Amino acid sequence: MIQEKQSIDQGTKYTPVGSKDLFFPTRYSQSFFDQCIACLWKQQCSYWRNPSYNAVRLLFTTIIALLFGMIFWDLGSRRTKQQDLFNAMGSMYTAVVYIGVQNGMSVQPVVSTERTVFYRERAAGMYSALPYAIGQVVIELPYIFLQTVIYGIIVYAMMAFEWTVRKFLWYLFFMYFTLLYFTLYGMMTVALTPNHHIGSIVSSAFYAIWNVFSGFIVPQTRIPIWWRWYYWACPVAWTLYGLFASQYGDVKDSLESGETVEDFVRDYFGFRNDFLGVVAAVIVGIPMLFGFIFALSIKTFNFQKK
Repeated sequence: MIQEKQSIDQGTKYTPVGSKDLFFPTRYSQSFFDQCIACLWKQQCSYWRNPSYNAVRLLFTTIIALLFGMIFWDLGSRRTKQQDLFNAMGSMYTAVVYIGVQNGMSVQPVVSTERTVFYRERAAGMYSALPYAIGQVVIELPYIFLQTVIYGIIVYAMMAFEWTVRKFLWYLFFMYFTLLYFTLYGMMTVALTPNHHIGSIVSSAFYAIWNVFSGFIVPQTRIPIWWRWYYWACPVAWTLYGLFASQYGDVKDSLESGETVEDFVRDYFGFRNDFLGVVAAVIVGIPMLFGFIFALSIKTFNFQKK
C-alpha cells in the first residue's frame, strides 16, 4: 500500500513536459439533437410496451364517442329551437370534460414512473433534462392525434354536424389541441409535485374551476364583470368558443324566436365566427405553455429521495 501511494504521488508530482489536463468540451457524450432522438426512441419503446395506458385510452375514447353519438343522435342538423343549440353546446362540453380529464389523469402515473427512470439516467450522465422533456411531450402527439380522429369521425357523423371540409377540420383542430393541453397539464402537475398522487389532487382542484368558468354553466355574457378575466384565462372556455363558433357562428337559419342562429350565438354566448383566428392561436399556445412549464419543472425540481 505504501509503495502504491508513493507511485501515485510521484505520478502526480512529475508530469511529462507538454502534457495537458483531461478536458471534455461537453458534459454529455452526445449532442443535444442526438440526446433528443435517443430519448424519443426510448419513450416510443416504453409507450409501445404499455398497452394498459395507450390501448385503454383509445378504447375508452371509442366507447365514449359511440355513447355520445347515440345520446345526441342527429343533433347537429336540428337548428330551429334555442334548446337545440343548448343541447349541442352541452354535447361539446360533456365530451371535452369527459375525455380531457381522463387524459390528464391517466398520464400522471406514467410520467411519474418515467421521471424516476430519468433521475437515474441523468445522474449517470446519459442525457439532460430538456431532451427527456421533449421526448416525453413529442411521443404523446401521434397517440392524441389518433384519439382525436377516432372521436371526431364517429361523433361528427353520428351527431350529423354540417359536412363541410372547413367545419370538420375546425372540429378536429380544436379537439386535438384540447386533448393535448389536458394531457400536458396532467404532465405539468406531476413535474411540479413530488408524486402523481399529489399531482392528481392539484389538477382536480383546477378542473373544478375550469368547469365553472367554461362558459357552459354560466355563459360569458352573464358572468359578473369582475370575474370575466378568469373566463378568458380558462382553457376550456377557449375550447368551447372554438368548437361552437366554428359550427354555428355563421349559420343564417332562423330560430322560432325569429332571430338567426348566428345572432343568438353572438348575443347569448358572446361567440363570433370572425374571432376564430384568435381562438385558434390561443388554443395552440395553451399546450405550448403547459409543455414549457413541464420541461422547466423537470429541469429545476428534483424530488428524488436520497
